[in-house]
Amino acid sequence: MSSVSVSDVSSSVRSAFDFTVDKFPLFGPDNMSTDQYGLFRSDTGYLTGVKSISKQYVPHTTDDVCALVEAASTAFGGELDLKTHWRNGHYVEINPTLEMRKSVYGTEDAIWPRIMLRGGFDGKGFKATMGYWRDLCLNMSMLETVESTSVSIRHSSNLRSKMDELIHSFEGLKNGWDNLTEVAANMQSRTVNRLDYVREVFADRMPSEEQLTLLAINPNAKIRGLAVWDKMLKSMQNRLDDESRRSNRKVGREEVSAWEAFNMVQGYVQHDAQAKNGFKDQFSRILRAANDRHVKRAAQLAMSA
Repeated sequence: MSSVSVSDVSSSVRSAFDFTVDKFPLFGPDNMSTDQYGLFRSDTGYLTGVKSISKQYVPHTTDDVCALVEAASTAFGGELDLKTHWRNGHYVEINPTLEMRKSVYGTEDAIWPRIMLRGGFDGKGFKATMGYWRDLCLNMSMLETVESTSVSIRHSSNLRSKMDELIHSFEGLKNGWDNLTEVAANMQSRTVNRLDYVREVFADRMPSEEQLTLLAINPNAKIRGLAVWDKMLKSMQNRLDDESRRSNRKVGREEVSAWEAFNMVQGYVQHDAQAKNGFKDQFSRILRAANDRHVKRAAQLAMSA
């Protein structure tokens, strides 16, 4: 994470993405021509995992990414913290500096805004999402169902010429942060039963009543998936207890706030759940948790508790 002024955003982004993505025709056997094109990085070559494209497709440029980051940066102003990533597309995390952070519950459970900007090459255009970083558990979460927390930008060439339009689009994210903190505060004010909440979120993984009955009759019975279920429950309980200690809350509670319950599930998926290939680093885990169906279900339940 590097702190830069808004005026230096472009140079920082260009330094991180010091290559171009170009379109070249694809050929069949014996140099047979096709109507399909592929995308190639100027430094590493063909982008595997990206679908072939048509002649009309125009890949976005680093200059377009710079324009988007500059526009999104207006949501914070002054000094910023930037973090860049490449996942067959450009990702930039935009944060206020430590001194500018906001909080919902004082220092015990502080959260602060973080914009995730995505520029992929999958035909879906650009997207910016206002999420939050939570100090207590080092989680980043994005609740896209909250109003004004997500902005989509149509994929077109030369976004630099549309800066006024882009800045106007991103101004709504400022309201998104207010909406997000209000939703978090509402979650904090509501109570759920920890185990009932987990059972509802992970209903598809929970042992059936028949299996539980069998286990009650024969404690040594081998139940498929039971060990995984028990390990998941223990991991989430440990996560919740650890956060309770560090925030001076009572440990071992069955009744917890919906806010704690949601972050327990989100934190488990982001940090503790078994990682598949490609999901081992922190940023990949953030993306996985953001798209995880159980995390989305957990958010829905927490917001309606």
